[in-house]
Amino acid sequence: MDPAGPKGFPKLKNDTFLRAARGEETEHTPVWCMRQAGRYLPEFRETRAAQDFFATCRSPKLCCELTLQPLRRFPLDAAIIFSDILVVPQALGMEVVMVPGKGPTFPEPLKEVEDLLKLRQKVDVTAELGYVFQAITLTRHSLEGKVPLIGFSGAPWTLMSYMIEGGGSTTMSKAKSWLYRHPEASHQLLRLLADVVTDYLVGQVAAGAQALQLFESHAGHLGPEQFQEFALPYIRDIARGVKSKLKAEALPLVPMIVFAKDAHYALSDLAQAGYEVVGLDWTIRPQEARAQTGKNITLQGNLDPCALYAPKEKIGELVKKMLEGFGTQRYIANLGHGLYPDMNPEHVGAFVEAVHAHSRHINKHS
Repeated sequence: MDPAGPKGFPKLKNDTFLRAARGEETEHTPVWCMRQAGRYLPEFRETRAAQDFFATCRSPKLCCELTLQPLRRFPLDAAIIFSDILVVPQALGMEVVMVPGKGPTFPEPLKEVEDLLKLRQKVDVTAELGYVFQAITLTRHSLEGKVPLIGFSGAPWTLMSYMIEGGGSTTMSKAKSWLYRHPEASHQLLRLLADVVTDYLVGQVAAGAQALQLFESHAGHLGPEQFQEFALPYIRDIARGVKSKLKAEALPLVPMIVFAKDAHYALSDLAQAGYEVVGLDWTIRPQEARAQTGKNITLQGNLDPCALYAPKEKIGELVKKMLEGFGTQRYIANLGHGLYPDMNPEHVGAFVEAVHAHSRHINKHS
């Protein structure tokens, strides 16, 4: 795989996650957790306490520290850079603030088609998002080759839904009404987002990211037809665009993961969208996911995050069952969504250790 690389990065010591992503054989099943750098860790809360959320995102030093914290506690097989998907709307010129108890909020969301004119039509990702690239480079050095570093972005539909809703929503009805009332303007916005996300992901690899995950967190609000029209084409374009730009810039062709939450109806399409790994939420059976995605795709997921509230022995049983369902190869263990703030770090540790122990046992006896 890529040697130290242009920035003189430390040699990678544990490549299990990358091997699984590429479909190579692994001795144990690699594991990491979405939102592993999160509020469930007391040290995270302490580091974050003094700073505004997005100010933290803009500090490479703080992002690096937050990214490394879970790795000091748990033998995870990958790190994911601490950042937020909403830095992309910020790069387009929108204001986003983190409101305590409410979450991310856009004081001036997109209401009318004319509002698209307020967005930057050409985004210089290095100028607008260079702080993420600096965080990645600093973290890649600070990891000292312990595990690979994952970069990420939100996918266009998920970003669009935030930009129109002005924050979280249970129905996404404002954003979905655009798809029905203003399909052309919707495509115009989605295309703009796809172009920025492509450049942003390529920039992350240039900065040192060794894998990329695209989060289509709001896929479940779309039905199969809307997903086919307004989400999937851009998910495909991003994979194609990132790979061709990486080639053109002689950058490493890193594995890419797509995580479209609640999009079971699209698993076979996602398996053919140009990503090495398809991420799954907890509402699909492992065997069904395998049947729909075929033999050449690595799957990632999908333990119900709430399973971590169970006693440790029960977590071990659930992990064993999950590993038996997916098989230990072409598989990256994860949760079906991010960790919740009130979770016990010891139970996260039990999850990670159970994946390693049970997958080693299964590999040895199969």
